[in-house]
Amino acid sequence: MTTTPLADAKRAAFTLAAALAVIGSAPPIAISMGALAGVYLLGPDKSLATAPVTTFNVGTAIGALIAGWLGQMIGRKQSFMSGALITSLGGASAAAALFSGSFVFFALALMVIGLGSGFAQQFRFAAADNSPSVFKAQAISWVLGGGIVSAILGPQAVIFTKDMFLPVEFAGAYMSIILFGLIGFAILSFLKLEPALRPAAGEVRDTGRPLGQIIANPRFLTALVCGVSSYALMSLVMTGAPLAMVGCGFSVNEATLGIQWHVLAMFAPSFFTGKLIARYGKETIVAIGLVILIACAFVALNGIQLWNFWLSLILLGLGWNFGFIGATAMVTDCYRPEEKGKVQGFHDFILFGTVALSSLMSGKIYNVWGWDALNWMILPVTGVCLLALFWLVAARRKAAA
Repeated sequence: MTTTPLADAKRAAFTLAAALAVIGSAPPIAISMGALAGVYLLGPDKSLATAPVTTFNVGTAIGALIAGWLGQMIGRKQSFMSGALITSLGGASAAAALFSGSFVFFALALMVIGLGSGFAQQFRFAAADNSPSVFKAQAISWVLGGGIVSAILGPQAVIFTKDMFLPVEFAGAYMSIILFGLIGFAILSFLKLEPALRPAAGEVRDTGRPLGQIIANPRFLTALVCGVSSYALMSLVMTGAPLAMVGCGFSVNEATLGIQWHVLAMFAPSFFTGKLIARYGKETIVAIGLVILIACAFVALNGIQLWNFWLSLILLGLGWNFGFIGATAMVTDCYRPEEKGKVQGFHDFILFGTVALSSLMSGKIYNVWGWDALNWMILPVTGVCLLALFWLVAARRKAAA
């Protein structure tokens, strides 16, 4: 029985979404508990409490590069399955670090979880590259839509397992990551992607245009700036939110549920974001996402009641969804098939390298200037992104005139 390319693309996108739903439960655990576990392991100086979240993001940046390279060497399916096993290894290492009471070991373990996450972050590109042009944006949305399950599964795993091994706090939550990685590995074994074109013996692989030429494309630069800014701002505020909530007298469970609502808002719109992009255009959806991030800042700056935290985190997730998916779809317009490995790897390395820096700065900014300072930073960054988008659209209209 033969199937159409669109049907094959939908099947692959669904499989990747299912895998992300499970493997993607690891980042909410690592992020929501990373700073709190850092406080648990550190001495009097808590300024480095968010450092484990930073190492997680550094690992994600490195993992994106490795995933791109390994996908070219052994195929994306095998690469992604390797990433799932790395995620499990990271969960086991983090639990061991908590049992041993080592902050440094814990930070390195979260880097390993991040490595696995870097592989999972490539799922969206794999779905887009495996799809006809009419389905690319929706394929990205489908895959990221798997995060809805992650948004529920990860925080609920924290609530039910974090005290499993008391007096060692949080160890149970990180042990649950082992299971998530193994289930993701099993799901990915059913993945079917278009095989990569391999050069014949003695033939030189065509890698397309030089990377510098692709980066210099104004559309790629604008997409990179908007995507990186959306993600970095989301990381900056989200990483500091559990610390701020606990610092304002709310419980760990309330902070965890706040992250759950945030992650739900990150991924729930994915079911229709692709259709909105197809109807209104990528740049418009990115601009809407940036405006929602501004609204997030104003809600957070309005007070420190529970509803302020939760609503601002929901808006933070929604703004990220529109900004990041729209920017990712813009990136896929900027490269040829033979260029995808290096462009995607470079893009995600810059993306998660910046996110790592933002998560590190989150703890320092919060400790020195407080919760409000994290939210004030949203305004100038989104302003620059909106100017870049308006410039790109104006330049395109001028060229078409």
